Amino acid sequence: MSNEKYLDILRAPLVTEKTAQAGEYNQYAFKVAKSASKPEIKSAVEEIFEVRVTNIQTVNAKGKSRGFRGVRGRRSDWKKAYVTLAEGQTIDFGLNG
Repeated sequence: MSNEKYLDILRAPLVTEKTAQAGEYNQYAFKVAKSASKPEIKSAVEEIFEVRVTNIQTVNAKGKSRGFRGVRGRRSDWKKAYVTLAEGQTIDFGLNG
């Protein structure tokens, strides 16, 4: 698979308080394409970050209903993946200054 296809599968890292705590267990969270399967996510993470993935858990997040100036709308549904890495491996997103 090409590098562009991998970047299309992995949309963005999710950096929140909850995912920061998951880092203690060698887990990282990513926003992924809704159509991405677990084997596709695994190969994308392994190729882009050059790490070994041991487990993947996916969650389909439902979009929220929102209103703006009397007009009701809905945000899009999206998918996130919690990726567990092999012992001793890490991913550095370069967020610390």
